[in-house]
Parts: sequence; C-alpha cells; structure tokens
Amino acid sequence: MYNEKVIEHFRHPHNFGEIEDPDGVGEVGNIVCGDLMKLYIKISENEKGEKIIKDIKFQTYGCAAALATSSIITDLVKGKTLNAAMEFSNKEIIDALGGLPQIKIHCSILAADALNEAIYDYFTKNKTEIPKIITLKHERITKMNELMKEKFQNQNE
Repeated sequence: MYNEKVIEHFRHPHNFGEIEDPDGVGEVGNIVCGDLMKLYIKISENEKGEKIIKDIKFQTYGCAAALATSSIITDLVKGKTLNAAMEFSNKEIIDALGGLPQIKIHCSILAADALNEAIYDYFTKNKTEIPKIITLKHERITKMNELMKEKFQNQNE
C-alpha cells in the first residue's frame, strides 16, 4: 500500500517534537478519520532580510500517511522563505513522498493546512497584515472544519 519513502518517514519521522515558545502553531484534524496534526514554526530572517522558517517541528496522531506527510513537510519548508511556504500545496508533499494511495491524499491536505495555520497564527500573533493567500486558505480550512463537525454531529444523532 505504501512506498518505501512513506514507510521510512513513518518509521523515522524528521523534526518530530515541539518548539518551545514557537512563533506560530497550526492545529488541524479530520474528525472522520481521527488524524490530528500540530505544527510549530520559528521564524527568523535570512541575509537578505526575508522572513524564513528557521525551525519547524510537528506532533501528529494518526496513521502512517499522517506521520509521513507531517515529517516530509518539515523537510520541504525548513529554511524556506515565508513567501515560498505560503505558496506550498499538498501536491508537493505527495510528489516528495513519491505518491500516496488515493484514500490517504487527505493526509497531505492536512499537513499543508497545518503549515498554513501556523503561518496564519504567526501573522496574527505579530499583529501584521495577513497576506490574502493565507487568509483565503484559513477561511477554507475553517469552513471545512465547520462542515465536517456538522456532518459528524448529524450522523451521530
């Protein structure tokens, strides 16, 4: 079901843990499958004065794909500019892992969403203007969470 790269990231996740006093935290989950992801970022500046993700760590509760996608996203964006990280998509996660089973694509979406929410949290904490791309992603994530909760509640009544 899973390829070697997914299994490797599942068995030996990179950047697992928590950052003390993070600059941003993104928490996402899927109420249907039970996956929960928490992503921590620390922001710094590079020699050009651009904001970069200096450090990134994660804590994930979920399946092998959830852990692998959380692990790979930390490798992919660590050291990248905030602007580059804001453009990040779940397709890049899937490609970097060499593919995921169709039924596990939602894990890559959760990982990308956790990154987005951490960046959103960073801008919110710093009371700076939130870029439109991040606002739109945050609004989509919030709406999806509300719809999922509503659907889950209706199924349990």
